[in-house]
Amino acid sequence: MGELPIAPIGRIIKNAGGQRISQDAEKALEKVLEQWAEDVSRQAVKLAKHAGRKTIKASDIELAVKELG
Repeated sequence: MGELPIAPIGRIIKNAGGQRISQDAEKALEKVLEQWAEDVSRQAVKLAKHAGRKTIKASDIELAVKELG
């Protein structure tokens, strides 16, 4: 994996109220976010295919999040 940059992940934690963040915490959140994004993307692809499209739309992503959430 390792597709997401670490700096924005640290900012996400800080925006949530974290004052000090270990690198392990950033890497753990990176792993979780990447897995979630992959799951959502897979579901969105299925939805687009079911609709007879190759293009993934924002509505596919939103529906995939609702279905997986």
